[in-house]
Amino acid sequence: MKVTRRSVNGVLLLNKHAGISSSTAVGWSKRLFNAEKAGHTGTLDPFATGLLPICFGEAAKFARFMLDAQKGYRATLKLGHTSSTGDTEGEITPRGPVNVDALTVKNALKKFIGPQTQIPPMHSALKQDGVPLYKLARRGLEVARESRHVHIERLELVSLEGDVLVIDALVSKGTYIRVLAEDIGEVLGCGAYLTALTRTTTGGFDLSAAISLEQLDAMTLEARDAKLLPADSLAMALPALTLNPDQARALQCGQTPRVATGLADASVCRAYTEAHDFLGVAGISASDSESATLTALRLMSPNPAKSA
Repeated sequence: MKVTRRSVNGVLLLNKHAGISSSTAVGWSKRLFNAEKAGHTGTLDPFATGLLPICFGEAAKFARFMLDAQKGYRATLKLGHTSSTGDTEGEITPRGPVNVDALTVKNALKKFIGPQTQIPPMHSALKQDGVPLYKLARRGLEVARESRHVHIERLELVSLEGDVLVIDALVSKGTYIRVLAEDIGEVLGCGAYLTALTRTTTGGFDLSAAISLEQLDAMTLEARDAKLLPADSLAMALPALTLNPDQARALQCGQTPRVATGLADASVCRAYTEAHDFLGVAGISASDSESATLTALRLMSPNPAKSA
């Protein structure tokens, strides 16, 4: 019998467990909420755990505004060995003795702060001619990959116990922590690979506010709905602008209302009604230092409900 899905709108902060893909986590969440539509804001490898924001319904329109967000991770590295995949799923090879202390590690980590270049690993979801690289890697193939520019905002030593190193990292989009772990191992001279990885932050969201699939499964549907954040939580990094009724109506009708912004340095904003209802995200074209023209980029549908 066909299941009738609900119209659910909002953002779920999921604490993904290891062993499942992000797509699988979305599918399970969609079933638990009995929702029509769901997606995520950035893939976590099956190996990784932690924060995975899931967007239901209208919220999916604003997932793109999370793509440039910095992400925080706690990573556990095994020193003295390397892995063909950079993590526990690959072939492990002993590299050498581990003769490092906390000061040596801290000095090594400092070398990675700031702009860096990385070559994406073969075991990644990037595609070559439409085929994910990890599928090519499983066939024993390796193809040329272009290096990419990333930025390491913060890299801190959490603990060092024997050959197990734990670090916290805050990085730009597109940063591969597996590659970073391998590079740290090279600088330390003993090799390294990831044995655990947890995403702790992304776009202003924190893992402490996330909930697991097991916890969701034990809840009532009403309790699950109460865990949803509003759609505008995905765009909180953008400045906010309140529109009067005429301006709000014009924006929703595809027109380009002129507004007094006070946002001289902004090119994009969150738009709200005077009742603080979220309208969506609009582009700002400054006319002068005090006024601008708004153009709708992504708008909420009229009167969306959190759940039907």
